[in-house]
Amino acid sequence: FCGNIFFMLSILIPTYNYDITNLVETIWQQCKKESFSFEIIVLDDYSTNLTITKNNDDIKDLEFCKHIKNKKNMGRTATRTLLCKEAKYDWLLFLDADVMPKFNDFIQRFNLEDNNNSKVIFGGISYDYEIPNQEKLLRWEYGRKREAKPVSKRLKEPYFIISQNLMIKKSVFITSNTIDESIYGLDILFSNNLKKKKVTIIHIENPVFHLGLETTTIFIEKSLEAVKTTFLLENKNLLEQDLRPLQKSYLKLKKWNLIGFYSFIVSKFLKKMKNNFHSLKPNLFLFDLYRLHYYIQLKTEKNA
Repeated sequence: FCGNIFFMLSILIPTYNYDITNLVETIWQQCKKESFSFEIIVLDDYSTNLTITKNNDDIKDLEFCKHIKNKKNMGRTATRTLLCKEAKYDWLLFLDADVMPKFNDFIQRFNLEDNNNSKVIFGGISYDYEIPNQEKLLRWEYGRKREAKPVSKRLKEPYFIISQNLMIKKSVFITSNTIDESIYGLDILFSNNLKKKKVTIIHIENPVFHLGLETTTIFIEKSLEAVKTTFLLENKNLLEQDLRPLQKSYLKLKKWNLIGFYSFIVSKFLKKMKNNFHSLKPNLFLFDLYRLHYYIQLKTEKNA
């Protein structure tokens, strides 16, 4: 793995109503092939599906694996903080429950013999080539075109990272994971904190497949929640106002005095846009316009 038998790794997986047995088995098998100490900790965020929870308990039969449970629903970010506290090693590998490594040598590819001086290593995200059913097409299209990027493209925006597949030193995670609120869309704050601290991020070609695609209805809701999170972080001065493409578009419209005109025009097409998102050919440009419209609403209400 890294030519160092003293290397130690904590693999941390938050889960909620998702069967993680295949993921854990896959990771465990890869770790057992390498000469290093490891642990796998799964933290269940108060799942409501007892059948899945019972299935997940089977991982406790694997050596160096733990399955623990929150006593109430804490949200993904707070659950990751608790996992960090539970981890006994300095290197952490965060994986979401609904992912699966693309490569059979996933663990080995982090190659810490070469990257041991780094603090953060991002392996990337990938999406299955097989087209999903219609109700999950928007999430699939968005993931393929906006999230699944090769290293060459990721290096152009090195601080655009997704915590579904992230190896990080514990000390860096603790100082960068500054909010534990149960809100969606906090990866942008986490990434921005790393940028402010000038933490070097190593990008490698070692993606995981994102398998747990949300339906279009749920994905729209989560996306708007992420927009609201950006808005709230701005207001708390935790985020610059020109970080995301969404924010930059707003600033351009404001500069050209076109905010009112934009809102008026887009408001006439909101229903047609939503119909498109649920169609067989969801348009991501329209999805951008839709989210920008919501962002403008939030900004306008604040200034009213």
